[in-house]
Amino acid sequence: MGGDSIRRYRSSRSGVARRAFLGAASASVGSVAVAGCLGRGGQGGTVVMTAATDIESLMHGDGDEPSIQRALWDAGLDEDVRVEIQTVVSDSAQRMQSAQSALQAGRAPPDIHMMDSGWTIPFILREQTVNLSDHLGDEALGRVEEEYLDAIVETARHPETDDVHGVPLFPDFGLVLYRRDLIEDAGYDTGGWGTDPPAWEEFANAVGDAMDGGDVDYGFTTQGAAYEGLACCSFNEVMSSWGGAYFGGTENLFTAGDRPITVDDERTIDAVRMMRAFVDGDDPDGLEGYPGISPAAIVQWTEQESLNPFVDGNAVANRNWPFAIAETGAEDAFGEDLGVMTHPYGVPEGESEFEGVGGTSAALGGWNLTVSPHTERRAEALQVLEAFTSEDVQLTIFELGGFLPPNVDLIEEADPDEIGPSARYTEQLRAAGENAVPRPVTDLWPEQSALIYQELNAAYRGAKPPETAMSDLADRLERSEAEVSESDD
Repeated sequence: MGGDSIRRYRSSRSGVARRAFLGAASASVGSVAVAGCLGRGGQGGTVVMTAATDIESLMHGDGDEPSIQRALWDAGLDEDVRVEIQTVVSDSAQRMQSAQSALQAGRAPPDIHMMDSGWTIPFILREQTVNLSDHLGDEALGRVEEEYLDAIVETARHPETDDVHGVPLFPDFGLVLYRRDLIEDAGYDTGGWGTDPPAWEEFANAVGDAMDGGDVDYGFTTQGAAYEGLACCSFNEVMSSWGGAYFGGTENLFTAGDRPITVDDERTIDAVRMMRAFVDGDDPDGLEGYPGISPAAIVQWTEQESLNPFVDGNAVANRNWPFAIAETGAEDAFGEDLGVMTHPYGVPEGESEFEGVGGTSAALGGWNLTVSPHTERRAEALQVLEAFTSEDVQLTIFELGGFLPPNVDLIEEADPDEIGPSARYTEQLRAAGENAVPRPVTDLWPEQSALIYQELNAAYRGAKPPETAMSDLADRLERSEAEVSESDD
């Protein structure tokens, strides 16, 4: 996810200045300086890659204008290899279906598929991707495995062999944006929230007091509609911050069929009860001590719908992706009154019985680049992927479009004048990467995701008590997992 909301810097970055390409090559392995040195004997020509229109707009510039294509050439891609974008819709589920259609039919081009980190592994398991551990250059593979954020790389690995099948293009992290001015006017000190988020109870009461004292209708807006984003992201990070898990912790994220079902654990139920309290503070099924700070409409909202009231100055806080910083942190918007942090916590880190959860969290979204096994331009496509691993290319994509580099250490190296308001929040973006929570991606995830968001949405709406919804979900997931175990036998 994050992919359903690829609307980054649409208007605020439309007049972006020319990127000052780094003149001196880095001494690290991350820089490749000589054009034409990548790959192993490609024949040149056009490599077709799927992407939404936002990437297409950055791929080719006019003349000497900075572009991804120019950065790829400068990073060593043979200059007679040109990347052509085959545009696809921004909706992640529709893109998955489009990729599946092409790959099942053995159709190429496209030569490179841009795949959501949430559904790359099912394609790997179906042998619909090229094994990059066998075919990518050693330096490029080393950069991916040693320098990239581990959580995003894991979404592009074969869960059984550990081989890499995709080069992460960019990660995405769930964040909480808040009006620092309104909360501080209500008597709260937010000075340390950016790097040390508060507990959920403190945050909720601060937002509630700010809502009561400010000229706003809403407190905390988020995504609660019955769609993929609820299961993979907005609830996943809330649940994780409470020490809960779908399948018993992060060690069980990428293999299905023989793992515990823990959605009816007390911590996960507490997370659902808190969200129910946010929607209706008077509901006896809500978690005690948590005020009603979210409009009932969140049960129908995805990313943009939840962001709109915040952008309009009519909400205290909003859960969203980094793209929202550009629109809300500009000087003609909230400027330095915009606060950004990872999620508050329900259970401190280290106090959950499950591995990898508890404490602050940020849902992991983002996209990977995979090579089609049907391409007739494999050598050229591999060259393109190698060039994408260059530090300069990662920085170019970040500075031109706001897409975070998969090597998150590069966030602080970006030109502040190019990345706009995000420059104020580099520590928070790095912290989000360090606390990234992937969704449990297996070949069952599309089916299981639907089960999860249906039950969660019912609980958010008050159609089912949280305990009942999670008990029903546990039964449905048990049946789903059992079918895999039976087929393996």
